[in-house]
Amino acid sequence: MKLEPIIVSLLDTDLYKFNMHQVMFHKHTDLTGDYEFVCRDAGVVFTKDMFEEINAQIDHLCTLRFKKDELDYLRSIRFIKDDYVEFLRLWHPLRDYVTTALHEDGTMSIHVHGPMFSATHFEIYLLEIVSEVYFRMSYNYDSLVKEANKRLEEKINKFKQGVYTFKFAEFGCRRRLSREWFNYMVGELSKLDNCVGTSNVYCAKKYGIMPIGTYAHEFVQMYQGISKIPLAYTNYYAMKDWFAEYNGDNGTALTDTLTTDLFLLDFDFLQASTYTSLRHDSGDPYKWGEKIIKHYNKLGIDPMTKRLMFSDSLNFDKAEKINEYFKSKIKVSFGIGTYCSNDSGKKALNIVIKLQRVNGKPVAKLSDVEGKTMCPDEEFLKYLKNSVNFRLHSENKETE
Repeated sequence: MKLEPIIVSLLDTDLYKFNMHQVMFHKHTDLTGDYEFVCRDAGVVFTKDMFEEINAQIDHLCTLRFKKDELDYLRSIRFIKDDYVEFLRLWHPLRDYVTTALHEDGTMSIHVHGPMFSATHFEIYLLEIVSEVYFRMSYNYDSLVKEANKRLEEKINKFKQGVYTFKFAEFGCRRRLSREWFNYMVGELSKLDNCVGTSNVYCAKKYGIMPIGTYAHEFVQMYQGISKIPLAYTNYYAMKDWFAEYNGDNGTALTDTLTTDLFLLDFDFLQASTYTSLRHDSGDPYKWGEKIIKHYNKLGIDPMTKRLMFSDSLNFDKAEKINEYFKSKIKVSFGIGTYCSNDSGKKALNIVIKLQRVNGKPVAKLSDVEGKTMCPDEEFLKYLKNSVNFRLHSENKETE
């Protein structure tokens, strides 16, 4: 390992990994998952040196354990339960779950396979490792940091000057420039009244700010691998388990795993009353927001008692415009990721690690735009789309 360790704490991940992990631990220990790394950028080349460094960093990651003060911090989060924290005393990343390969064209494969309640945590750690190795070994790192610092100062000044007025949480650890710079950046943003927290649990603990996050597409996709659940009803069963686990707390729902239109069929008065907010992660944010407001009005719920969380490829200018548009219609907040964590003058890697199979069965997210769909099995994807479209057609026809 030529670089310093990139992951030095198992808290260095997004809060939603713990939230989802807790539900898996309590309800779905029988599920096995397969996760695949994808770099969506054409022409990105990983060198042999990068590949070796990434593997060395994964080796180091798998030596880590939770420390007492870290477990105590997790225990202090109101919806994290004691039995789950006790499990984390024993849990650690297992190297056997991760296989990697470097191909002749410079593309790289990373595959994670194991029990979902154990393998799920690899996602964020691996993305943090890949991003930092790539940027440290592809560019002059000091120059990147200098530019990133300059841009961060400009953003902070615009908040101080009142150019930006919205509230936001930092959501960017997965594609960050480096651990070192990310920690500095979160520390600086945390001084702003407009910054309400971070998705990164390590930094939330370090700076005494709110850890923020609920669940990801992975959580809803997981239910596609459970044979007794109809594919077009996986949102329903996912939200049902989530409500049972958190008893109405931890209440932000993600709408677009199988399209927002399908989600709204299950987002009835009880669900809409229980969940405090909904998160946008694909498609036109204005059309999506208006659709949600219309749904609340249809249910007889005052939209001003609810919140929309926007988190799809945002920068601060986009967030300010969305805030101005919606602030008199519904509460709004923002999760801003790469624009906070890797704005250094070089394009951040568009990298993901997505759940692809559960118990050997393909799973997928459809999203509200085609470009975000990932699935290893075209036949399954076609069947999933048909299932969703059939339910949308049949239930919407009943209400006409």
